[in-house]
Amino acid sequence: MKYKAKILIVDDEQIALRNLQHVMEKEGYEVVGTQQGPNALKLLDEQWFDVVLTDLKMEKVDGMQILKKCRDLYPDAEVIMITGYATIKSAIQAMKKGAYDYIAKPFKLDEVRKVVWEAIEKVRLKKENEELRSQLESFSGKVKIITQNPKMLALLDTARQLAPTDCNIIVTGESGTGKELLSRYIHYASKRAGGLFYAINCGAFTEELLSNELFGHEKGAFTGATEMKKGLIEMASGGTLFLDEITEMPTSMQVKLLRAIQEKEFLRVGGTLPVRVDVRFVAATNRNIKDSIKEGRFRQDLFFRLNVVSLHIPQLAERKEDIPLLAYYFIKKYSSLMKKTVGNISEDVTFILMNYDFPGNVRELENIIERGVALSNSSAIEVAHLPEDLRELTVRIFRKKEGRIPALEEQEESYIKWVLREVGGNKTLAAQILGIDRVSLWRKLKKYGLENVEA
Repeated sequence: MKYKAKILIVDDEQIALRNLQHVMEKEGYEVVGTQQGPNALKLLDEQWFDVVLTDLKMEKVDGMQILKKCRDLYPDAEVIMITGYATIKSAIQAMKKGAYDYIAKPFKLDEVRKVVWEAIEKVRLKKENEELRSQLESFSGKVKIITQNPKMLALLDTARQLAPTDCNIIVTGESGTGKELLSRYIHYASKRAGGLFYAINCGAFTEELLSNELFGHEKGAFTGATEMKKGLIEMASGGTLFLDEITEMPTSMQVKLLRAIQEKEFLRVGGTLPVRVDVRFVAATNRNIKDSIKEGRFRQDLFFRLNVVSLHIPQLAERKEDIPLLAYYFIKKYSSLMKKTVGNISEDVTFILMNYDFPGNVRELENIIERGVALSNSSAIEVAHLPEDLRELTVRIFRKKEGRIPALEEQEESYIKWVLREVGGNKTLAAQILGIDRVSLWRKLKKYGLENVEA
């Protein structure tokens, strides 16, 4: 959504005040104006403003007093000084005390628009970062699944509803999307939360080793079995067993697992007495299970036992709005682990991440941020801290329009709209990506009627 900034304009010259109010209102800002310095202080006591545009020299209360009041009450707001030529030195002093910029009289309206826009963009970015941090703080519980994507939020809502039912579940999704994390989320939201959660990758073991891991063995069952060993199914009794990459399990093992699920009992390797268990099974795969069934690599009866409910996790490329949120979460995590003070991501890095397909999904994003935190010697992750293939990422779009090659002007308009959408409406970042200054972008937005384009 378009960010609607709130501006306070203070100028004891009525005509100047009226002109500035008119210009700022036309830009779509919410504007409050006053000719009186004391009244400006009162307004600051009563309400928040993103930007304060104030004359420096006024009677009773001047711009420096307004600056101090604003800095004390709203440190994230920005103050712009309006000054005559004779007081430019004072305006520079004001900037040293925290003013964002100054505008010298007589000023050009384009200059005012530019400076105000830049100040608002700075405030907006600070607010966005603060909102991201506050969202991260709001995630609680033993398992944190961080998302603001509607599909993911609906998926978590379904998972919470399923958790108390104790039914078996299959979780599908590409590698790195968080299938095990979702399974843990279900476990801790269920009545089994007091029990144990175990996970095993079914494709990481030979058939013999997998049988031993799942079912355990009796003493003397084979050479080297000097004592009885419990398997994961037995150890997970009262809790949850997560079977990752279930389609990689050998078919002979699938028969044994099916019996354990159906009968709630099994035999340890070398055993003769059945072991009773109470386990919830959550299986996961990055493959199409129905294709595996058709190919004879996965038993249909086991599929029906496990697939009481199926949950699909979308790939990260389908939920790009989660990328900044997850990135900040991982920054916080690895900064703490590495005892570093990295807390931000540069705008260039944000653009690259938002335009990358992430074939490795959330796991790949985590690795990128971990690397960035490790390499950064400042408070932010910069492009230089990214892997080489990401540093070289470029975006090119050339599309036909209604069967014809579009004119340059049409392509420019479409490209500007696309860039704005990709960066969430951040015009400062959009200008940087387009390789033009912010005033030039503002003129192009005016030209194409895109000033109010929403992200």
